[in-house]
Parts: sequence; C-alpha cells; structure tokens
Amino acid sequence: MKILALLFFALLGLGAQGREMTLHDCMEYAVSNSTKMRIRQAETGDARIARRDAILSVFLPTLNAGSSASFSFGRNIDPETNTYINTVSFSNGYSLSAGITLFNGFAAVNNLKISQTSLKMGETRERQTEADLCLAVMEAYYNVVYYQRLCEVLEEQVAVAEQSLTKARRQEELGQKGHADVIEMEADLAARKYDLTNTRNQYLDQKTLLADLMFWPPEEELVIAGEDNGVILREPEATEESVSFALTHTPAVLLASWNVDNARRELSTARWQILPSLSLNGGWSTSYYSFQGAQQTPYWDLLRRNGGEYVSLSLSVPIFNRLSRQSNIARRRNALSRAEAEYDQTLRDVESEVRRAIQDRDGAALAWEQAQYKAEVQEEAYTLNLKKLDQGLISPLEFQTANNNYLRARADEMNSLFKYLLKQAVVRYYNGTDYIDQ
Repeated sequence: MKILALLFFALLGLGAQGREMTLHDCMEYAVSNSTKMRIRQAETGDARIARRDAILSVFLPTLNAGSSASFSFGRNIDPETNTYINTVSFSNGYSLSAGITLFNGFAAVNNLKISQTSLKMGETRERQTEADLCLAVMEAYYNVVYYQRLCEVLEEQVAVAEQSLTKARRQEELGQKGHADVIEMEADLAARKYDLTNTRNQYLDQKTLLADLMFWPPEEELVIAGEDNGVILREPEATEESVSFALTHTPAVLLASWNVDNARRELSTARWQILPSLSLNGGWSTSYYSFQGAQQTPYWDLLRRNGGEYVSLSLSVPIFNRLSRQSNIARRRNALSRAEAEYDQTLRDVESEVRRAIQDRDGAALAWEQAQYKAEVQEEAYTLNLKKLDQGLISPLEFQTANNNYLRARADEMNSLFKYLLKQAVVRYYNGTDYIDQ
C-alpha cells in the first residue's frame, strides 16, 4: 500500500506540471516530493522494523546451526584411545542449538511496549512534518498571490499614469497646463514603475521560495491559480473546547506524552535488571573422524553413533558490576524527570499557541472587515479624483496623494485577507482538521 501511495503521488506530481496549481495542489505536491517527508518515512520504517524485532525476541527462540571440516597432519589425538598418533586425519562435525530467555527483568516486554510507542511516535512525526510543511507552503503561496495581485494593481496604475501624462503633454502643447504639472506627473509615473519593479522582484522571490518548499523541478514553470474562494469570517467555536482538543490530539503533545511513557518503561527495565536472569538452551551435535591407514567406519554410521543432545537451564545472578546498574537507574530516573518537565512545558506551549491563534484569527477578521471598507471608500475617492484631474480641478500632487491612499488601501485589504486565511487555517488545524484537508 505504501508503494502504491508513493506511485500515486509521483503520477500526481507529473500531472501537476504544466497546469495551474491551487493551494491544495501545492501542499499535496510538496508532501509527496519533500525530502523531509522521505526522511521521516525512513525513520518510521526503522521503528516498524524495531517493533518486529521486539515481538520476535519475546516469543521466538534463537536458532543456530553450524558445520565444520578439517584435515590434520602430524601429531594428533585419537578420539577412541585418547592417545597421540602420528598420521593424517579428517574430521567433520555438525551442530544445532536453540535458546530462549525465560526471564530478564521484563526487559523484553518493556522493549516491545517501547517499540510499539516508538512506531506511533514515528507516524506522528510524519504528520507533524507534513503539517509544518503545509503551513510553510500555505504562507508562501499567499505571499505569491499577494504580490501577484499587487503587481496587477500597480500595472493598472502605471497604465493610468501613462495615459494621464500623455494627455498632460498634449494639454501643455495647447497651453492648458504648465510644464511643472507635466514634470510632477512624469515623476509620479517613474515612482509607479519603480514600485512595480520592486513588487515584481518580491513576487519572484516568494515564488522561488514556494518552489523550493514544494521541491518543484527548476526547469518547469510554476503557475499559481491564486484562488481564495470560500472565505468565512470567524467560524464560532468555544476557546476552551479548542484548547481541550488540542491538548489531547496535537502531535507535539502526543509525542511528549509518549516520551514520558517510554522513559517510565526504561526506568522500570533498569530497576528490574538487579534481579537474576533465567534462560533455557538446548542443542544437538555429532562428528565424523577418520585416520589414514586405519579401518574406516561408514560415514553415516559414525555420525549417528557420535550424535548427542543437551538441555541446559542457566541462572545468572548479578552481584557487583562497579555500580553500573545503580548508575543506569539514576540516569533513567533523570530522563523520566526531564520527559515529564518537557511534557508539562509542551502542554503550556500548545495551550498558549491555541489561545493566541484564536485571538489572532479574530483580530485578523476585524482587520479585514475594516480594510474592505477602507478600500471601497478609497476606490471611490480615487475615481472621483481621477475625474477631477481630467477636468483640471486638482493638481497632480493632490491626485498623487489620493492615488497613494488608494494603493495602500488595496494592499492592506489583500494583506489582511491572506493573513486572516492563514490564521483561520491554524485554528482549524488545532481543532483537528489537517492543513491539506482544509
């Protein structure tokens, strides 16, 4: 299933090239191509292997088989008479052994539980990395759209300034305007073009950042759709409910909690290591030997005659190991205290982040409402001043002031909109909706 999912995302990435990319497309492409996600997936794969090994170590014994063959020249011991003889000999042996630990201070059981928790931690880290990546892509995407639309506004203003300058020059030729007015309008046009150039540079910079986050091929052009449909202001929810949900479901809290569980199990394992360990072993072995010039026993007959089995039960009692076990217990106790402190700090941080996110979302909503109203008023004022400029009722300097106010209002409106969308996405994430599913 994992291979099929990777293949699906790879095909999705190939199909994404050459078409407009929505925000969801960008996040999906980034998740399926990011090297950070591949690293996390490899770490989760290691955790899955560690869990399998822990399961096998609890329920299955170790099994070993061996074989040997050797030629000896010169002085050797005759295994039948146990005396030295001077001859060439050949020996061949086989062995099979198995062993299982019956009790080792519950280390195997605790390791199994730790490995299961580590696998969940690996999968949760994947989710956390995906969320961090999607949030970064979302922020870069909105910045690209913001500068793209700001470029469109500036291009409109440059076009209007060029038309006004052309008309003013004609009026100067007819004696209807002075040369100073024309110079002011030329300066205004130069300022508009300068702002447009700077904004285009910022647009390209943010687009490059977005492409890097997505791991987009450098030779392919990244085309952004720039949609912002479905904007809903201040989705009502109880702050305490959001905090409560985040404190039990956020990946950072889950990871900190599982760290505490694993630290507690490792401390338990260290404490139990002061007890004896018990293991059961069994095996079978046989051998064949022959001497030059001696009467030879058939190979299979000798193997059967020399075969032997053994069963052993061994008990190991720790007595003194330079206080290494006591030191290990002390270190594990400190690790548990550290994990508990990190868990408490994580709870505090997440609660503060959720409350701040809701507050920022509500503040951004109010700011967007005000920015919309200001943009509407400034647009109307800009239209009226443009007509007055055509009729010669205001000076170019007064029109420039009105134009700057209109541009600032449009920029504030777009900026507040994208800021609100970003803050709203963060609040939704803390309420259980992943960024990629919004």
